Amino acid sequence: MKKEIYINESMGETRIAILEDGQLVEVYIEKHDKQRMVGNIYKGKVENVLPGMQAAFVDIDYEVNAFLPFSEIENTDYLMDDDDDDDDDHHRNSKHKFRQNNNDNISVDLQSGQEIFVQVIKEPFAGKGPRVTTEVAIPGRLLVLVPDANYIGISKKVWDKYERRRLKKIVHSFKQAGFGVIVRTVAEGKSEESLKNDFDQLKATWDRLQSKANKTNPPTLIYEDLETASSVIRDLLTSDVEKIVIDSKKLYRKTSRYLEDVSSTMANRLDFYRLKTPLFEAMGIEDELAKLMRPKVWLKSGAYLIIEKTEAMVVVDVNSGRFIGKKEHELNSLKINLEAAREVGRQLRLRDLSGLIVIDFIDMRLESNQRKVYYELRKELKKDRAKVAVSPISDFGLLEMTRQRIRVSLIDSMSEDCPTCHGSGRIISKETLITRIDHWLRRYKSKHRDLRLILLLHPEIAGYIKNDKKKILRGLMWQNFVHLSIDESNDVQRDEFRFLRTKDKKDVTDQVGLGNQKKSS
Repeated sequence: MKKEIYINESMGETRIAILEDGQLVEVYIEKHDKQRMVGNIYKGKVENVLPGMQAAFVDIDYEVNAFLPFSEIENTDYLMDDDDDDDDDHHRNSKHKFRQNNNDNISVDLQSGQEIFVQVIKEPFAGKGPRVTTEVAIPGRLLVLVPDANYIGISKKVWDKYERRRLKKIVHSFKQAGFGVIVRTVAEGKSEESLKNDFDQLKATWDRLQSKANKTNPPTLIYEDLETASSVIRDLLTSDVEKIVIDSKKLYRKTSRYLEDVSSTMANRLDFYRLKTPLFEAMGIEDELAKLMRPKVWLKSGAYLIIEKTEAMVVVDVNSGRFIGKKEHELNSLKINLEAAREVGRQLRLRDLSGLIVIDFIDMRLESNQRKVYYELRKELKKDRAKVAVSPISDFGLLEMTRQRIRVSLIDSMSEDCPTCHGSGRIISKETLITRIDHWLRRYKSKHRDLRLILLLHPEIAGYIKNDKKKILRGLMWQNFVHLSIDESNDVQRDEFRFLRTKDKKDVTDQVGLGNQKKSS
């Protein structure tokens, strides 16, 4: 599989696009006025400990307190009756064995006001604070340093058992007590000198941030991870990356220096984009990004997906669309579902969708065909760096899965809630708007004696009433004993209206508690 990385920097944001075999598979967007937080380490202060929620809230000098689940408290200083585990063969995702009560609640020894080291593992989103862990990890080019641990983990993507043994033996030779080490995929084939240099740099970084922490009071930032572009280069720079193209001179020089230090071979694959046509437009990436804003995704066969993101889950519906099969229905359904499974895996990565995901495949009678679709999706999801869990297709033809959330989804990065529909994707009909105008007039006339009013409407709605609904307009005037003149205004949205008094042009819309109801939604 051939990878290409394209990085575009503009006045407002930096965008990174990753292509695999010429197909766009991942996009990262970092806004210049809102730097990412994942990877940052803070010296925080515990604000609240809530056993009922099995979580604590930590002040890290952010507008919302960070959320610390008890399950993310890995340091024995905070755990009661923790059994040390010296198994150094793997990176312990559920590393420590917690003492639990009969209700399976984790018992921790945290107090309000206590100082604590935490690292951000999920970005803040939708009014929620960042999610943090006490197991601090500092990533390097080849290794990841995990203080207050004692194990060696080897990336699962290093398949060769002899290479795994070699790497583990090398790390054993220089690893210091009290530190865990994770060997990254890019360390495969690297020399002992390179690995030790990376460890020494990470150890020096840890010593510096400890020194800084000792001199400052919480809450304070003591370690800031690389910006998105640099972290993508660091984390994804494997031998299958054929090309890295950057259109920013500053970022190009910075990346070039980094690559010269870690891999002169990879430095030769770095290019500076000089053409006048914007980089993403020249590569066709801009068109792909525009498609990602739409819920409908067309497949080559003529079938399509509908992807809807809700508050609770992501729902994907598979439809046959324009697909015309020449075989029996079961085989046609299997063909569409296999194609859809591959595209769903790609779209989840592209759109960075997470949480609970439900996929409604086209119904298939044979369980063997359902398994084929299930395994096809799992195969595609193996390319995903986020953690996923997938269940087989149920009796209702639904497949349920979860995907880890680290960043906000791409659509949230690239868009904002519509001020007209407030994120619903729909606005009220013309008829409903007329009903609201009628109700407003009734309430207004019950309290006021003005006989002449100006009704401000969006040009499309104004033309609709004046040309197609003249009878309704006359009815509104007769029923409320008022003269209405309709004016057009581009400042009024399609589902809004404003009333002005004719004599002084004063806006009286808000004198009645009905008006434009979307303001109170």
